[in-house]
Amino acid sequence: MTQYKRIAIDTSKAVFTLHGIDRADRAILRVNLSRAQMIPFFKKLRTTEIAMEACGGSHYWARELTALGHKVLLIPPQYVKPYVKRGKNDRIDAEAICEAAGRPGMHFVPVKSAEQRAQGMVLKVRDTLVGQRTALVNTLRGHATEFGIIAAKGLSNIAPLLEKIEAETTIPPEAREMMALLGEEIARLDARLKEMDTYLKRTHNANPDSKRRATAPGIGSTTALTVVTTVDPDAFESGRHFSAWVGLTPKEHSTGGKPRMGGISRAGNERLRQLFVLGAMSVIKAAVRAGGQCTDAWLLDMLRRKPRKVVAVALANKMARRCWAMLKRGEAYQPARHARSIRFVAQA
Repeated sequence: MTQYKRIAIDTSKAVFTLHGIDRADRAILRVNLSRAQMIPFFKKLRTTEIAMEACGGSHYWARELTALGHKVLLIPPQYVKPYVKRGKNDRIDAEAICEAAGRPGMHFVPVKSAEQRAQGMVLKVRDTLVGQRTALVNTLRGHATEFGIIAAKGLSNIAPLLEKIEAETTIPPEAREMMALLGEEIARLDARLKEMDTYLKRTHNANPDSKRRATAPGIGSTTALTVVTTVDPDAFESGRHFSAWVGLTPKEHSTGGKPRMGGISRAGNERLRQLFVLGAMSVIKAAVRAGGQCTDAWLLDMLRRKPRKVVAVALANKMARRCWAMLKRGEAYQPARHARSIRFVAQA
């Protein structure tokens, strides 16, 4: 039986392209398999290393192949791209995955269990429903404007807007009926989102790790639950590594020994980055309202020198690092330790 050093798989819905190498790194396997052929093929093989891109369906196949005794490596797609040769097809992609998996220092994505995927799915479905509701609200407001009816921003102003539409006699019946239909869909999504929020609140209260994360300033139940369900602290070497993965650290364009730092990279988990920045904005608003009563000297100094949105990103960076440290140590927020770090930053 052939012993492979590594097999890379370029996945798709129905056809899977395999690229295998031997101990001398020579390509000895180039084959396409159907979805039904995958498990029988790998059942026959000795234990080997299997590499795939971390994309749709990859965690499922990683769990299935791991159950057969193989070692599965999931690689972020952006780390595979530099190894793609000229041209683009499934075999070239599979070869690039195989090459990337063998590079020293390559970073891999931890394989998530079915339970972890299910927990994260609840949060993603909620985000999808919020996006649908926002789209419906914007559609309703846009159509109402065409008939001279406007309303202030915010979900609380949708009901008064619908009342204005119903009371306006110059609107044709067809338009009034369609806008009433949009209002019904918005109300339906509102009710479903309230149910999901209640479920997420119960889940947060039942999770000790999530409750500990929510003790830090700017970290609410949604952010805490998102961190707990999507982040493996052991996958990151430090808080800065985690912050860079979230995309809150600056991009570097240094050359000739001259450091040039740009805007944040916006890499990694977009939703988590958004939650950290929103939490930072809430902390800043509270600090501005408190004025001189705010005890965070670093934050007050930054607000005096920098625009508020720049400060929000810097604070979100600190929050992400703090959140990783709390998750890694399994402890709640400690204001005394935070105060010491503030004094150190202020003196530096």
